[in-house]
Amino acid sequence: MENKNVYFTCIGKGHGAPAAPATREDWESLRRESWLKDMCARIEKGDEELKHRLPVWTPHCAEFKDNHRAIADAVKPLSRLMMDFDEKGHTDDIMKQLESRSEALQAAGIEVLLVEESVRRGTHVLLALPSGMTPQQAQELMAELTGFTPDAAVKDVARCIYMVTEEHTRYVSEKLFEAAETADVATVETREAAEFQPSKRYPQDFKGIAYADIISEYWHRYGGEPTEGERNKRLHELAVNLRSICDNSEEWLMEVMPRYGISEQEMRGIVRSACKEPTKGSRKIDEILASEEAGTDETEEDAQSCTLSLRMKNSLPKGLKESLTGIPKSMYMPTLCGIMPLAAAYADGVKVEYCDRNTHRLGLMTIIRGEQASNKSVVKNVVDIWKRQFEEEDALARKREDEWKERRKARKANEKAPDDPKVLIRLVPVTVSCSTLLKRLKNANGHTLYSFGEELDTLRKTNGAGSWSSKYDVYRLGFDNGEWGQDYNSDQAESGVVNVAYNWTMLGTNGALKRCFRSDNIENGLSSRVLIAEMPDGSFAKMSKFGKRSAEDEANIQEAVTLLRSYSGFVDTPRLRKAIEQWVEEKRVEVAKDIDHVKDTYRKRAAVIGFRCGVIFHLLSEKERESKHCIEFALLMAEYCLRQQIKAFGDAFESQYVNAREECQRYCANGSVFDQLAPTFTIGDLRALKRGFCGESALRQIISRWCRDKWIEKIDKTHWAKLLLCDM
Repeated sequence: MENKNVYFTCIGKGHGAPAAPATREDWESLRRESWLKDMCARIEKGDEELKHRLPVWTPHCAEFKDNHRAIADAVKPLSRLMMDFDEKGHTDDIMKQLESRSEALQAAGIEVLLVEESVRRGTHVLLALPSGMTPQQAQELMAELTGFTPDAAVKDVARCIYMVTEEHTRYVSEKLFEAAETADVATVETREAAEFQPSKRYPQDFKGIAYADIISEYWHRYGGEPTEGERNKRLHELAVNLRSICDNSEEWLMEVMPRYGISEQEMRGIVRSACKEPTKGSRKIDEILASEEAGTDETEEDAQSCTLSLRMKNSLPKGLKESLTGIPKSMYMPTLCGIMPLAAAYADGVKVEYCDRNTHRLGLMTIIRGEQASNKSVVKNVVDIWKRQFEEEDALARKREDEWKERRKARKANEKAPDDPKVLIRLVPVTVSCSTLLKRLKNANGHTLYSFGEELDTLRKTNGAGSWSSKYDVYRLGFDNGEWGQDYNSDQAESGVVNVAYNWTMLGTNGALKRCFRSDNIENGLSSRVLIAEMPDGSFAKMSKFGKRSAEDEANIQEAVTLLRSYSGFVDTPRLRKAIEQWVEEKRVEVAKDIDHVKDTYRKRAAVIGFRCGVIFHLLSEKERESKHCIEFALLMAEYCLRQQIKAFGDAFESQYVNAREECQRYCANGSVFDQLAPTFTIGDLRALKRGFCGESALRQIISRWCRDKWIEKIDKTHWAKLLLCDM
């Protein structure tokens, strides 16, 4: 068949997944899959959440740059329009009308390429549009010919629809599988997207904050982006507020206002009307600016917390950005840290190469610490949204397991026990026993398990009598997907060996954290593998106020989850590797000068954690290469992790390192040990600066390392000269 290998559409594993060019064979093969048939049947019976996991295809475009489904990235747009009739159960009626009015369609130059029933029994009709006919004209004509009104929204070139099985198809034309590219396809939205980009005459930022970021934050704080039917009203409200930082200028607003498919003439009317309102300031804009200024005008203490700026928040990909909706800026980092292990668990099919050339999976563990009533529940609320897909699937699996247990209990004495269904359960309680955890890991077939715990103290108490040390082993191994197991000569306990794939997020007070990580176990390796995040100090502060996430925000999070689950195999991130390698080397130079054993220990795995967080960002951004924002995010997470680990564990670790001879003085501003040495020095000078922290062997190792790195050279038997005289 001539068009067998022609790319006529793009197919993605989910709504937010990359959309790759597809042939007729790809399209038809997917529509015959049995699993797709099962999914469609379950959705029709009422399982609405499952709809978001359906694969999608793009009827208006055959190729996107980097497989990124967006108007700006359309490489091969097609002169087609998909009609979406929402009224259920009328597909056959619409089909009959199209057949009876075929002459009228032909006279109008319209050709029907596809008629199918949607997964929820609506109707899709794909048309080939003649030159000069607009989508609105085609929609009006179809409403007249069929007696049914299609969705009135203008459909852009990047639109996708959910895939259905071939049983849903009523008609397919051979011309569907052709892909004649056209430069005139572009819908009204596509053409006007270029029209409102004249040369910029006005500043595009206000006090260093881009108007685009201010507008994005405005939507997130005040009701979300406008949808069809409310665009004019919502854009007018935005213009009324935004004019307060645009000198009430129509032309300035025309440059910075978003369009959402509104024509230039209509937008001009909206802006003009807004500027005629009584002149006044905007409380909403002032709040947004005040929030950002509070984060950029940092004290030294604020800088140490590595806060997420408004600009950076608005550069976050789908899923991460919506997770911060309605949350005070001071809680951005704990919230992101809290969801990272769960996001990584969803992307458990991914393998990456780290800077040392070893292959990694995305193992992550987070502890959110803060005093009582410090709003740690804000993290729980976000995690609850992210967990939904696991919870739905686990509910069915646990039901099967419970039924099996009942059958086993009810069997007669001489009756054979029913076979264990060996169900996959991904969410396990933090108090899970080692035996049950081993069973869950054996049945997981390589998938990552996840736990969320609201009280770190509960975990510590329920892992007493030696079990806590055993759990320490499991957690450490889970970070690197290491091997773990146990062997019992009994049917009452699980035996076997597995590779541990287990992520978790836990909340706890500062006291609980100290009780879990004491000086006698601080060096066992777990503390450097955990991403610590601290809630802001709320002592004597006003009550925090939180906004609400919209249904669209939650839907975007679910799309992000589906996207993460769609990835599998090796994902190459060379730019991310290079950035993290440079960061960890810069830290090595710092700690070598300061002879800082604590920072040297924690910098290495903080880099790994930052790298893995960067991989999650990259997967969600759907870019072929790691973006500048992705690298910026990874470095932020690495720096934040390092500082929080040192803040939480530094004193205990140093005390253990020097055998508790005196309290650690590492983090006061004494400057670098190397910089304090004279241009020519002896080992006695170094010993005096270290004040007894190091033994003779350690001092000689330090000098040896400095010689190897060409920081110093030996002059005689007892003296060395500094070669590196400038501050590094």
